[in-house]
Amino acid sequence: MSPGPSSPAGAPAPVTVRFFAGARAAAGVDAEQRSAATLDELVTALAAAHGDRLARVLPACSFLVDGTSTRDRALVLSPGATVDVLPPFAGG
Repeated sequence: MSPGPSSPAGAPAPVTVRFFAGARAAAGVDAEQRSAATLDELVTALAAAHGDRLARVLPACSFLVDGTSTRDRALVLSPGATVDVLPPFAGG
């Protein structure tokens, strides 16, 4: 049986996180590498790592995982996935 998206030792999968617009300003970085098994685990880790400013932005954000929009926080992240953090945008 395959160990799934985690490493053989059970560690969470490494993913690339890219921040856009207000999320980028709140995080203070354009992108970073994180390890997380699920989108929820990733969002929790991002809030803990970047503090209150990003923690206030994240609940309003939508997420693209490898180019596919999702709000399913239980989504299991594949190793090497790219997660885009997109705050609401003004205008149309």
